Amino acid sequence: MTTISRRGLLTTGAAAGVLAASGLPLRAAAKRGGRLRAGLGGANTSDSWDGRTHSDLFMIASAQGAVFDGLTEIQADGTLVGELATDWEASSDAKTWTFNLRQGVTFHNGKAFGADDVIESLQLHVAEGAKSAAKPIVSAITEMKKITDHQVQFVLENGNADFPYLMSDYHLLMYPAGQIEEAIANGIGTGMYKVKSFNPGVRMVATRVDSHYKDGKAGWFDEIEYIAINDNTARMNALLTGQVDAINRIDFKTEALLKANPNVRIQEVTGNQHYTFPMLTDVAPFNDVNVRRALKHGINRQEMVDKVLLGHGAVGKDTPIGPANQYFAHDMEAPAYDPDKAKFYLKEAGLDSINIDLSASNAAFEGAVDAAQLYQASAKPGGININVVQEPADGYWSNVWLKKGFCACYWSGRATEDWMFSTAYEAGVPWNDSQWDEKDSARFQELLITARAELDSNKRRDQYTEMQQILRDDGGVLVPMFANYVQAVSNKIATADTVGNLWQMDNARMAERWWNA
Repeated sequence: MTTISRRGLLTTGAAAGVLAASGLPLRAAAKRGGRLRAGLGGANTSDSWDGRTHSDLFMIASAQGAVFDGLTEIQADGTLVGELATDWEASSDAKTWTFNLRQGVTFHNGKAFGADDVIESLQLHVAEGAKSAAKPIVSAITEMKKITDHQVQFVLENGNADFPYLMSDYHLLMYPAGQIEEAIANGIGTGMYKVKSFNPGVRMVATRVDSHYKDGKAGWFDEIEYIAINDNTARMNALLTGQVDAINRIDFKTEALLKANPNVRIQEVTGNQHYTFPMLTDVAPFNDVNVRRALKHGINRQEMVDKVLLGHGAVGKDTPIGPANQYFAHDMEAPAYDPDKAKFYLKEAGLDSINIDLSASNAAFEGAVDAAQLYQASAKPGGININVVQEPADGYWSNVWLKKGFCACYWSGRATEDWMFSTAYEAGVPWNDSQWDEKDSARFQELLITARAELDSNKRRDQYTEMQQILRDDGGVLVPMFANYVQAVSNKIATADTVGNLWQMDNARMAERWWNA
């Protein structure tokens, strides 16, 4: 069995037969031993081992990246491989998927892993009252069937050529059946690292598991320590003074200090990370498409890329589909900065000018407050008066995002178009941060279902291009820029030549993929 790329999976149309299998590359240069200390932003005092709640790097890296496993894994080069699944096959219409599970795997408490664990873990996301960003993925499964102890079958409501990719979602952690409350309380997974201590929003320490199924292929450190450092200056100082070995989200304004240090190197990768300003389209004045269009022409996108990203990115087109996606609309133009057009659309909305609040914090993304203030200045000539509300970093994701009418946000993007759209733009999903649904574009929601099951790649391209155009013209999320992942690593730590671009810090799997130099 061999692995196949995302492009290969999509173009084969999920033909019946084995589609992918496990197979982590051997790393001859890697060696076991030592400790990894990382200073990470994106931590909250409300953090827990409940994968349904994970939304930022600290817990993604701690959970999926170290303590827990999923069914599938996206490698640094974008290849999909099995993690707790060894291989899978689909029916010709991509509605029925059968996964073979890895045998001989045990949880950290000694319980054997099997089909019951998969089914119970997935059912968590559709339980009554569950607020999981992966609910759209799991709710599309109409039947979960245990075939044997190590084989499980999923029947989908509609065909989905991307389904094996969706099983790599960082919320879909595998817990021990019948012991899930205990596993969430104590961090009991099947991952390469076992929890030694966990202080939410402060620190996580984990030790290497012996006799793991990934032995010799991943997991080189004996111990990992993740320290929550949400302040970017403090993160940089921690790296420069040797308190940590790696940091995420470097401040572009102080990048020169890091580059000047011979003991540190910068990693920069281009992916689908995008910085956004979502507005709630079911709340006035954002429920008026003309107001949304005015706001789109009030942003000087290139200025933001130049001054906030300092060139480490590209102009966004108000769509979450980025340059690392297969069906990215390369030729589609971004909304132009044009104060006169902004005034025109305000008049179409019956307004001469408009006053709105924009909540921002650097918890949303590094430079979010600066970006909001640039937007404030560029929007004013178009009759748009923005009041920038600087929000506290702690609690930003629980108190501001999804709750206030207009705010700053960031997304890592997703490996496939449908995965991204179904996470944040499908009607009714928990992380739809603009409340975008049929009232805004029935056509978009129709295309979302149609494209998901389409097995012809050319037809899929046309459908996803039209969806990107609808969001650009009428959408409730402003995407002014795509930002490269820029992070810094001590020369004491070695990494492979290819670093993952799906999430920060090598797809948040630095604990598995890096080693002591």
